[in-house]
Amino acid sequence: MIETKIDERDLVFHGVAIKRHAGPAAIADLIGLPEARVSALLTDAVATGRVVEAGGAFILAPLTRVSLEARYGFHFAHLREDKAFETAYLAFERVNKTLKQVITDWQTISIGGNKVANDHSDRARDEAVIDRLGEVHEQVEPILAALAKGWPRLKHYSEKLLAALEAAEDGEHEWVSDIRRESYHTVWFELHEDLLRIMGQIREE
Repeated sequence: MIETKIDERDLVFHGVAIKRHAGPAAIADLIGLPEARVSALLTDAVATGRVVEAGGAFILAPLTRVSLEARYGFHFAHLREDKAFETAYLAFERVNKTLKQVITDWQTISIGGNKVANDHSDRARDEAVIDRLGEVHEQVEPILAALAKGWPRLKHYSEKLLAALEAAEDGEHEWVSDIRRESYHTVWFELHEDLLRIMGQIREE
């Protein structure tokens, strides 16, 4: 297993960068540190101007974001150089393209050749899309396991994705892509952001 060299402060900054406008509890859950420790580090970061707090949620100050990204090369050098981790990352990117299409098909329908918002009135269609989401999850599970061998913290995403999928399959369809909760798409987006930062890549729009 490859160990990263990221310190607690930068790990908290990393969590803030991924979660965006989240509180200490959500950040602590993501990065695997005690909430009390995360709160203490955030309090210090706000006092020194490295992090901005608004209504109990946090974002990185612009200079902190730039300096954090500059340090990623040091923090994640071992992961970037590990062929097994790189192979798993590239496999994830391939599955990511499929996931994008599944989410597009969940959020939109075609009427007269035009894409419009899905009103979810066609239950059979929605169930078919959720079945496809399940197939995506089957593809990504071994990839996530391989990634977690490099950095065990990444197991967090596997657990969150499975929980969201099971909720969606049980009929709670907001767990597919609702941005107000840790839906499948929300967690996947954060996982992708995490991996992009680890690998020094930029998200394709």
